[in-house]
This record gives sequence, structure tokens and C-alpha cells, in this order.
Amino acid sequence: MSPVLAGVLQLLALVVALGLAYRPLGDHMARVYSSNRHLRVEKWIYKAIGANPTTEMRWPAYLRGVLAFSAVSVLFLYLMQRVQGSLPGSLGFSSIDPDQAFNTAASFVANTNWQSYYGEQAMGHVVQTGGLAVQNFVSAAVGMAVAVALVRGFARARTGELGNFWSDLVRGTVRILIPIAVIGALVLVACGAIQNFSGIHEVGQFNGGTQQWNGGAVASQEVIKELGTNGGGYFNANSAHPFENPNPLSNLFEIFLILVIPFALTRTFGKMVGNVKQGYAILATMGVIWLGFSALMMWTEFAHNGPAFDIAGGAMEGKENRFGIGGSSIFAVATTLTSTGAVNSFHSSYTGFGGGITMLGMQLGEIAPGGVGSGLYGMLIMAIIAVFIAGLMVGRTPEYLGKKIGTRQIKFAACYILITPALVLCFTAVAMALPTPGNSMTNSGAHGFSEILYAYTSGANNNGSAFAGLNADTQWFNTTIGIAMLLGRFLPMVFVLALAGSLAEQKPVPATVGTLGTQKPLFSGLLVGTILIITGLTYFPALALGPLAEGLAS
Repeated sequence: MSPVLAGVLQLLALVVALGLAYRPLGDHMARVYSSNRHLRVEKWIYKAIGANPTTEMRWPAYLRGVLAFSAVSVLFLYLMQRVQGSLPGSLGFSSIDPDQAFNTAASFVANTNWQSYYGEQAMGHVVQTGGLAVQNFVSAAVGMAVAVALVRGFARARTGELGNFWSDLVRGTVRILIPIAVIGALVLVACGAIQNFSGIHEVGQFNGGTQQWNGGAVASQEVIKELGTNGGGYFNANSAHPFENPNPLSNLFEIFLILVIPFALTRTFGKMVGNVKQGYAILATMGVIWLGFSALMMWTEFAHNGPAFDIAGGAMEGKENRFGIGGSSIFAVATTLTSTGAVNSFHSSYTGFGGGITMLGMQLGEIAPGGVGSGLYGMLIMAIIAVFIAGLMVGRTPEYLGKKIGTRQIKFAACYILITPALVLCFTAVAMALPTPGNSMTNSGAHGFSEILYAYTSGANNNGSAFAGLNADTQWFNTTIGIAMLLGRFLPMVFVLALAGSLAEQKPVPATVGTLGTQKPLFSGLLVGTILIITGLTYFPALALGPLAEGLAS
């Protein structure tokens, strides 16, 4: 079987698996967030944290819950790292330096999981499982809660109430993430991923010396890092490490985990607003972009450009032989079109255009299908922009799902789409202008610029993947990327929840002959065009200085 055919078959198998999971998982999540019943374990949690799950919240109260919970999580994770040397199960590792502890705490709470350290050489069992893995669950649940709050804004009328944040947080964790993670961890263990709490041990003889490995609860952390679109690896090699991702089957399963909830949430959206066709329209938009990017990445990486590529069967530098170009390309697209950030290959070693595709995937806003929760609310924001543009074309007030998109709503949407590009471009410009950050670049010229552009794109978009050429473990990058991660995660949520509150207060307007059919293929096409045009106008100059210049020169 040729490598190209193998890659195409993997992509087709993934589409089939996602199709089979789409309806049952989407319906289950709709029931979870619409139910008035509370499980016994959930009641225990509410009692422990002092929350009343039946109290409805307006958007300011919902936002306060999000920010308060996240602030406490950052502080808790920061302190765990600072006292690691005194904790049991630390494997002899010392406490983490303040700047790196801040960066890591901000990273995992913001669902970014950017890592400027070697996981197997820095974090002990307690911090890995009691700190990082816990945040993999709850940070994903926060994103899902905000998405559901926006969906309720469309579904409800004449009320500013969006549900209860604490109830949404707990239900998302207990009823959705934990059950799937338990099953997924068993699958990964069956595939060969490790799951233990062993210490550091020496293995093999290498040039007269030995190599040290430490074990850990890898499979359980690996499954939630993919399922929750987190991305932080137990080992520095991340999902290229055989302990995390042993073989092609586990690789395909991990890609499935990355995509399954973000895609299925479109079904949840359709069920909760009472029109599943609206969910299909969003799904079609996400699917077209994802498949297009996957095909373009495989074509770019399989294209032969010289005798070295001919012998290797394509651009194999930086890729694992057990995954090949097909499995690596599909993974790279999935992880950068979502907020996952896990890698099974090094994106810095991709072709110039291939590296640009990974960057563009993040710069789209990670909405195809995007992160857990964040992908759906990001795509709905873009849908509002699209109907606004359509309304300008025909000269009438735009409507979406029976709600008028007026001045207030479009201001919230505009602020949302401007925040992340501003963070990325401003931090990149400052880093390139100052002398010290430039010393962290492994390469010069266009590729070196891409390293810094990629770092801030990854941080501000809450992705977490790295270009694998930048030394980011410096005070400058630990601090500035940490700030970019926090602002890139929580500032957009302010405008999402404000928008949700303004929509929930409206009275639905009946559809007329002039209403744009947002459940039809025409709207999906308009939405795809809007996303690509907005992103292209925003990032094209920066991309032209980096990956495009490198690709055209090669």
C-alpha cells in the first residue's frame, strides 16, 4: 500500500468514526445541559463548594463564576509547583521557578497546555496527576459551559438568565468528560500506553552509559489531554513518544478524541435551539475547512521536491516512521484547527507551506471544529458576522435564529474577533524589535520569524503546540506567553457571555421571505468565505514574512 493511499484511508476511517459518534454523543450532551436532575455525586460537589445549582445566573454572574474558579485554579496550580520539592511522589525533582510556574499554571487553566519544560524531567507524580490532569478536565468543562451559555442565549427569550455556571461545570466534568476518559484510557492501555506510578529507572546501554526513564499515569492523562483539547504531554516528545502514542491505531484513536466533542457539539447546539438543521449547517462549515486543510497538508508534505524527499517518500524530517506522513499530517491539522496543541511530529520540520498551514489553522480562531466549547462559540460568533455582512448586502437588519443582530450584538462580536489577532501581532512585533527575545531563535530569516509568530499564535489562541525551534524557557517568553494565554482565553469569554445575555433578553422575531436561511448550504458557503477573508486580511502580512516567504524560496 502506498503512503498516500494509507493516509487517505486513515482520513476516511476517521470520518466514519466521527459520523457514528456524532448523533449519540451530541444528543447526550444536549440532555446533560438541559436536565433538571442532579446526580448524588454532583450534590456532594455542590455542597463542598457551597454552590446552589438551581440558581439561574445573568451573564455578569456567570462570568464572575468563570473568572473566580479560573483564578483560584491558577493560584492552586502555581503553589503546587512552587512546593513540589516538598511533596511526596516528586521523583526527586525540585520546585519550579516562579516564571515557569506562572507560565504553566496559566497554560493549563487556560486550556492551552503550552510547555516550556521537559515534562519527564520537571514534574513529579503529584503535580502531574493532582494538578495538571485535573486542570485538563475542568478547563475543558469551563469552555463547554461558556458555549452552552451562548446557545441558551439563542434558545431563550425575554430573560437574561443563562443557566448556572457551577452546574454546567460539574455536569460537563462528571457526565461527559470522565466517562469517556475512563473508556479511552483503557483503549490506550490496550494499545500499549503506560499507566503506573513507578519511579525513575535506568534502561539499556547507550555508548557506554544508560538512559533514564520515569513512568507515570500516562494513559489517563493522554486521553483527557486529547478529549479536552488540552495538549500538554507527560513527556517532552508529547504524542510522538511511544509511551503516550505507541502505534498507528493509538494515533488514529487520539485524533478521534481530539475531534469528537467539538464536532458533536454542533448536534447539541441544534437540539438545544430546536432546529437540528442549524447544527448541520455549522457542522458542514467546520467539516469543509477541516477536510480542506487535511487534504492540503497531505498534498504539501507528500509532494516530492528533490532526491531526499524521493527516497523518503515525502517530507519525513521530524516525523515518526510508525505514523508516516499521512498520520502526522492529519494529526497536525486536527491539533491546530482545535485548541489541542498535542503534537506527534515537529511542526518546525514541516515544509514551508506545511508549517504555514498549521499556523493558519490556529489563526482562523480554531473553529473547525475548534476546542471543546470554544470552537462552537467561536464559530457562532463568525456566523453572526456572516449574517451581518449578508444583511448589509440586501439592506435589512440581520437576524440569526430569530434574534436581531443589532449594533450592540455586532460590537460584542467585533471585539471578540479582534482580541486574539491584537495579542498575537503586538507581542510578535515587540519580541522581534527587542534584542533579547531574538536570541532564543534557533533559525534566522523567515523561519526564525515563524518560530516567534507561531509561539504567540499558539499561546493567544490557547493551542499550546510549539514550532520546536524556539527556546521559550526564558523569563521573557514565560511571562509574555503566560499573559497572552490568560488574556486570549478569558477576554473573549467576556464578550461571548455579554452577547449571550443580550440575545436572551430579546423577543424572537418571526421569519419572513427576506430572512436569510441559515440552515442552507448557501449560508455555510458564506460562512466559510467570511472566516477565510477575515483571517486572510488580518494575518496575511505576517504570514508573508514567515512561512509564505520560506515556502516560495524553497
